[in-house]
Amino acid sequence: MTLTIRAIEEKDKDQWLKLWAGYLEFYKSTISSEQTELTWKRLINNEQKMFGFVAESKEGVIGFTHCLFRPSTWTDTDYCYLEDLFVDPNIRGKGVGRALMNKVVELAKEKNSKRVYWTTQEFNKTARVLYDSITPVSEFVQYRLPLN
Repeated sequence: MTLTIRAIEEKDKDQWLKLWAGYLEFYKSTISSEQTELTWKRLINNEQKMFGFVAESKEGVIGFTHCLFRPSTWTDTDYCYLEDLFVDPNIRGKGVGRALMNKVVELAKEKNSKRVYWTTQEFNKTARVLYDSITPVSEFVQYRLPLN
């Protein structure tokens, strides 16, 4: 498969929306159309250090990743948080997720980021096979306190 990994562009919106819906469905989540639109604008605008890449093949856009750079109290350069990664379920297992992650790591290195990190839900065995092949799971446990 010929694959191109590139920055998300305005022309990708319709295909991104389809994948985004699949991503939310996979995680049994819903968000408002307003939040989806805000996320899209953030990815395209890049004013808040949020950015994204798409994987494109002859079939069109078949995967995406969303990331952001954030400062850290532990280092003088940013950390890169890989927030979302999704590949069309019909195309999984062909290296698309790894290619997207590699692109994020490449950019993080260019920006002198000290770390790329991500989370996934424990049940996501398919993703964890990929993630475990890249780096061991960290020793940290995440806690979440909903505020509204």
